[in-house]
Amino acid sequence: MILPAVTLSTPSLAIISRISRSSMLEVVRQDYIRTARAKGQIEFKVIWNHALSNALIPIVTIVGLQFGGLLEGAVVTEAVFAVPGIGSLLVEAIKTRDYPMVLGGVLFIGIVFSLVNLAVDVLYAYIDPRIKAQYQNN
Repeated sequence: MILPAVTLSTPSLAIISRISRSSMLEVVRQDYIRTARAKGQIEFKVIWNHALSNALIPIVTIVGLQFGGLLEGAVVTEAVFAVPGIGSLLVEAIKTRDYPMVLGGVLFIGIVFSLVNLAVDVLYAYIDPRIKAQYQNN
């Protein structure tokens, strides 16, 4: 199980780490970070309380989008490594031309991806208070 997990996670991990780094570098240069440091807050608190919460929006977006890539890659990875799962079930259904099973598997993957994107949108309001305030005023 280690090799399929590494195969699936490596490309996503690289993209997420690059986005995390660039987002944090952009946020750390903002005026409110400089103000928090000038007030004498500990560097850990400045990063944890101020910078990370504002840098999470692009990170959460990329994680949500990468989840679709993980679902897509799971089909191929399960078939290559002979791991039982929905991916290998879909490949076997395609080989045997079991169209209802293919449609059901694709529909299931589409629903899961839609639910993950919905969770990402709800998480935006939890992470960024400006988004929550925008919905509370209406």
